[in-house]
Amino acid sequence: MNKIQLTIDGVEVTGTQGQTILEIARDNGFDIPTLCYHPSISKTGACRLCIVRVNGNMIKASCTEPAAEGAKIITEDAEIAGLRKGILEMLLAEGDHNCLYCEENGNCELQALCYRYGAENPAADFPKNKRQIDVTSSKGLRRNENRCVLCGRCVKACAEIQVQNVWQFDGRGSHACLTSDMFEKLGDSSCVQCGQCVQICPTGALSFQTVLGRGPEWELKKESSICIYCGVGCKIDFYTNKQGQLVKAIGNPDGPNKGHLCVKGRFGFDFVQGDKRITSPLIKRNGKFEEASWDEALDYVSKRFSEIKQASGPDSIMAFSSAKCTNEENYLMQKFMRAVVGTNNVDHCARL
Repeated sequence: MNKIQLTIDGVEVTGTQGQTILEIARDNGFDIPTLCYHPSISKTGACRLCIVRVNGNMIKASCTEPAAEGAKIITEDAEIAGLRKGILEMLLAEGDHNCLYCEENGNCELQALCYRYGAENPAADFPKNKRQIDVTSSKGLRRNENRCVLCGRCVKACAEIQVQNVWQFDGRGSHACLTSDMFEKLGDSSCVQCGQCVQICPTGALSFQTVLGRGPEWELKKESSICIYCGVGCKIDFYTNKQGQLVKAIGNPDGPNKGHLCVKGRFGFDFVQGDKRITSPLIKRNGKFEEASWDEALDYVSKRFSEIKQASGPDSIMAFSSAKCTNEENYLMQKFMRAVVGTNNVDHCARL
């Protein structure tokens, strides 16, 4: 690959021919703000927050502008900061961006940039363009387009990452909005509830049903794990609230699926805190299950396994494991059956 050299804020840096100014800047530690840009999707150049000064006078969108040999880039000066503030204030004026009742408060890129540039809400009598609110038709997702900035991330994530093509733009100018298969309600569309659009949304326009009323963003604790539902091994960041309840699952980009999740990986954690979950061992006595201690239950299982193996051989015993156990527990199950019981009769609900 051909290397190029350019100057960013007075510092000489190296990049690869074909890279954009934004990509080279971020590779070298320069922070250029964006809303529509995301490394997982194709470049859009819609929000214009990433504008930079090129060679002294030209102002370009750095996310779509190819870097050139010897270019001199200024990532921010007084004029650029003023333009970015103006863009942000226009976005605030267009919709309903009140952080007090937004479930993405504390996890919103628009909010962070407004703080950074001191953008303020418009006057109370500024005319608003009311858009679609749909918070009940979908079991997994919530949609409030009054918080949408029309960045197009969800459209491209749905088309380019998940290849579902549910989200589209409709209308023009101030009447532009999102549509799901040309339906007003998300629940009426072909959405598969993967949640990728929510994960990539920079505002609170799209959110998860599981988050509502379960705790503000800054109180959630993150723990990384591996998805248990198939052999891909997607890495997931699970978020729990102060009560220890699982609230949401976000795909981690360091995993083999680069942060993308299916509907099972995204929402299949509700069993952990389900009210039907068995919390203590049960032994059937006289045709009825009764609670027992762990020692009693394990001794009973060990005794019965030994009796069955001695009477009918190890292949008369079979183990069926569950994706709702941890990967480590499933490994131990097959190890126990093969090394202790002496059979390969092991199966798993996610095998197919």
